[in-house]
Amino acid sequence: MSVALQLAEAWNARDLSSFLSLLTEDVEWDDPAMQQPAKGRSAVEQFSKSVLKAFPDFEYTIREPICVASDGSRCAVPWRITATHTERWEPPGYAPTNRSVDFEGVDLLEFRGTRVCRIETLFDVVGAAEQLLGLTLRPPVGGTRERIAVLGQRARAYWLREVRGQ
Repeated sequence: MSVALQLAEAWNARDLSSFLSLLTEDVEWDDPAMQQPAKGRSAVEQFSKSVLKAFPDFEYTIREPICVASDGSRCAVPWRITATHTERWEPPGYAPTNRSVDFEGVDLLEFRGTRVCRIETLFDVVGAAEQLLGLTLRPPVGGTRERIAVLGQRARAYWLREVRGQ
């Protein structure tokens, strides 16, 4: 559990050196905000730098309790993130929106010895995107957009079943 607290402290201090030192060389970080999972410290460092550049006021706050497996090999860390998108986010090149986000999620950490070897980040991507874009992406229940989405899904399901034989 102290490693999770150290990770958060290093992240919020923008001390990537300390942050990375808590990870194994072959760490894998899977986060829905990534185009693909980051594999290795170098990839984690690149992702971290891009996030901190695009969201300079990024704040990662741990929400208690941190749940630790009985053998100490894994833990679940609930968190809250607040940030403002003020710079270009590379990759993929999202322009700054100057909008703020405030959302919650959980990081699942796996350990090898005293270092983190895997991070799986889970959160509502659509909710965060809606905040950043200032748009409602989910169709309102019972509305025209929902009916269109359902018809589109049914057409696609029919095509996959009947035409492609899946």
